[in-house]
Amino acid sequence: MKSKRQSVLISYKLIGCLLMLVLSFFLSMKFGAADTTFRELWLAITTNVKDDNILVLREIRLPRAIAAILIGAAFAVSGAIMQGVTRNPLADPGLLGLTSGANMALALAFVFIPGLNYFGIMIACFLGAALGAALVMALGATRRGRLSPMRIILAGAAVSAFLYAISDGVSIFFKISKDVTMWTAGGLIGTTWWQLQAIAPVILIGIAAALILSNQVGILSLSDEVAMGLGQKLMMIKAILFVLVIVLTGASVALVGNMAFVGLMIPHIVRRFVGTDYRHVMTFSAFAGAIFMLLADMLSRTINAPYETPVAAIVAMLGLPFFLFVVRKGGKAFS
Repeated sequence: MKSKRQSVLISYKLIGCLLMLVLSFFLSMKFGAADTTFRELWLAITTNVKDDNILVLREIRLPRAIAAILIGAAFAVSGAIMQGVTRNPLADPGLLGLTSGANMALALAFVFIPGLNYFGIMIACFLGAALGAALVMALGATRRGRLSPMRIILAGAAVSAFLYAISDGVSIFFKISKDVTMWTAGGLIGTTWWQLQAIAPVILIGIAAALILSNQVGILSLSDEVAMGLGQKLMMIKAILFVLVIVLTGASVALVGNMAFVGLMIPHIVRRFVGTDYRHVMTFSAFAGAIFMLLADMLSRTINAPYETPVAAIVAMLGLPFFLFVVRKGGKAFS
């Protein structure tokens, strides 16, 4: 009876998330530097009318809103996976070397493969994210091969600083700082339909695969011994999950640039409302991450209109106090 009541409650919460996502989408489409009406928004989505405001909605705000949904969901699901697999409440793709690695690979790609298309840039970001994660895991592991949460955070800070330094050094030496900064400033400005065609399938497939493996993430979050006792193929599952994190993070960085703290905050907040079952945590993290990025991007466009405020700055202003709060609470603030 209790289990049935919980299932009904989760269903209501899921419907609530869907409604909030739809509302956030329409608010993100409605507000910006150009004044638009809901009628124009409806026409932009349902017709081929070529009015100035409708073109702004269809060609600028709509791809940007879709990108925000994809990026927010990707970062949030990546954070949930990392927190579960490493059993580290402070795990986040931006804090554990993935985004800095992707950033470095982006700079090197601009130098050594000029004219690289968007798909190639995305592949470069995958490789860079993999390198960053590998360095952090290698430095953060104990002598027995276990992952120490504190060592991983320290290793993540050191590796991120090192990789960012390489990126900055390459950018300055080869005089491509402007190009790299435009990609890595942390914003969705200039998102095009062509970029979405390249990135959307990768992120959607990655999120779907992660949700399929959410039960395995829940088992790994208990302990390696429990997972092995339940017959889990530990190394294979961890490898698949880390590949998914690298794919989701690399694709996201290729589109939006550096974006720390989303993967840290969202899973913690979600646990407060749905509990610690990773089947629910990862599903709701995808919705909550999408809602968060839509609202953050809307703020970036409206807080100082007609000028653009970097969305990464807005996320950091929220994320850094949250990070310190979680540290102070020993990682159990919302668990």
